[in-house]
Amino acid sequence: MTRLSVNINKIATVRNARGGSLPDVRQAAIDCQKWGAEGITVHPRPDERHIRYSDVYAIKPIIVTEFNIEGNPLSERACATDGLPKSFMDLVLDIHPDQVTLVPDSQNAITSNHGWDTIANRDYLRKICGIFRSEGIRSSIFVDPDPEMVRRAADCGCDRVELYTQSYAEIYPENPEQALEPFYKAALAAREEGLGLNAGHDLSLVNLEYFAKNIPALMEVSIGHALICDALYLGLEKTIGLYLKKLLHLQS
Repeated sequence: MTRLSVNINKIATVRNARGGSLPDVRQAAIDCQKWGAEGITVHPRPDERHIRYSDVYAIKPIIVTEFNIEGNPLSERACATDGLPKSFMDLVLDIHPDQVTLVPDSQNAITSNHGWDTIANRDYLRKICGIFRSEGIRSSIFVDPDPEMVRRAADCGCDRVELYTQSYAEIYPENPEQALEPFYKAALAAREEGLGLNAGHDLSLVNLEYFAKNIPALMEVSIGHALICDALYLGLEKTIGLYLKKLLHLQS
């Protein structure tokens, strides 16, 4: 079955907009798991505009499912005066999550907007994946739905790839089959290379079920923005239940 990992970045965005501690991202992680989420995802960025490094430390002890930390291994916080690690790599190695998803976002990226070139960055990614493998941390490389990028990701020594699904979400309303085609081919390439398969970015209640039904061996989806938007109207508990239904975990 495809696991649902809930990205709680947007909850931290709301908190940071006002200051203080509400909404409580640690409690949100507890509740998401209680209501059926099979993983918690965070993506701490250098400016800490949503999830902060301190949040990552606060969340780690209450994870009872799976903890996935996303980010660029090159990223560093500009101001690190709280005694916590400055670099993303040091954070991950200290926290020791179940999975780290390597994303090539720039320092000032609003959101992730492309996958790795696993050919041009092979040696670098191989080094990073080797470090995580030696620590027993599963590594996933964020890639565009290009079978060649998927195949070359296997050369980097990762355990999984995560398909960047923004193009699927954009095309889906007009032509679901066309939207899905490159992802299906990429999924076949992952299976041929023995790589686990994750997916994420702009998956929603509108497009998730078709994707999950038609992508072979899809192990995990990471969903944040759309899920939190839905929760504003429906409530977080009900929303997580609806996403699980789309993944065929529950009876319709």
